[in-house]
Amino acid sequence: MAVKKIYRPPMDFWERIFIFEAFRGLGITFKHLVLTWFKPGHKLTYEYPEEKRPVAARFRGRHGIRRRPDGSPVCVACFSCQTACPPQCIRIVAEESPDPAIEKRPRSFEINLVRCIFCGMCVEACPCDAIYMTHEYELANETREQLKLTLEDLLDPLEQER
Repeated sequence: MAVKKIYRPPMDFWERIFIFEAFRGLGITFKHLVLTWFKPGHKLTYEYPEEKRPVAARFRGRHGIRRRPDGSPVCVACFSCQTACPPQCIRIVAEESPDPAIEKRPRSFEINLVRCIFCGMCVEACPCDAIYMTHEYELANETREQLKLTLEDLLDPLEQER
């Protein structure tokens, strides 16, 4: 196998004396330090538990299901979100609705956040805009079972975040 020779230009006198290069690197570090202190909006760190990091408007966090004015879920158990979910983490069991205007409703609706990849395909597939993704990103729990969201977990007061 042939050895490929890489040409590197020779260093001049000032580059061979590494002290000048070290001062140049310290200058860059000092510049960032001064910008962080004195330029507003240039803050790079957050005091996490007390100060939450701002998220973009299109951020996809924990799921939620919208409610009707009477408190029942908007979901009509059409299985579109379950079908569109790539990791197949949504499980729906349907039942007949007591309201004659609505054909069926979910008896149980479960999203397994351990398997979920937060792609948003379930939100796009929903024909009645029942499922949405909130801006909540603190999803740590002690057991895997706590990361399986049921219908009661999804129907919570995060509705105002739309």
